[in-house]
Amino acid sequence: MITLYHGSNVRGLNVLKPYSADHDRSYVYMTTIDVVAAFYLCNAVKRPYYWFPYGFEDGIPVYNELYPNALREVSEGISGCIYTVRVSEDEVVPFRNIPCARLATAPVSVSEALFVSDAYALFNEYVSEGKMKIGRFEDKSTEELQMFRKMIIGYMRDKGMEKTPDCSYAQFVREKLPEVWDIFSKGVNV
Repeated sequence: MITLYHGSNVRGLNVLKPYSADHDRSYVYMTTIDVVAAFYLCNAVKRPYYWFPYGFEDGIPVYNELYPNALREVSEGISGCIYTVRVSEDEVVPFRNIPCARLATAPVSVSEALFVSDAYALFNEYVSEGKMKIGRFEDKSTEELQMFRKMIIGYMRDKGMEKTPDCSYAQFVREKLPEVWDIFSKGVNV
């Protein structure tokens, strides 16, 4: 049996059911790392899109701020639950782009739930415990920001957002990252 985590704004769940995201089918999305599950309490854009700019540094999750005070803005005052599940390896499959992520196509029973009253406070606890880092916007180099811009523009092009400029993701980029939106809307290669 393995222990996995799932972050949700919905409280009181006893079973996690597969839902459709922007992938090929419905899944229960889980992770081997509780910090990563907590990131999913704080989606800055409306579904079916997601905004979770995190990565890893020496195995530690890093939330990358792509504009000033981004983590505080998306997480302060946000509540939800981090659900714990215990499943056998054959009930889940790895997710291709996120090594700690696991997917289930069938419902999964919850074994524990941790209520989070303020995700930003939880993130600060994780940072003080050394379980998480924050990649502050003001500390990012021009090259790092350019890499993130390329990723965002690539995602918007893959999703055909030039045809859906009013979707939640495009609106978010237009508001928070206007320079990225400008490049994307002009069709400039980066």
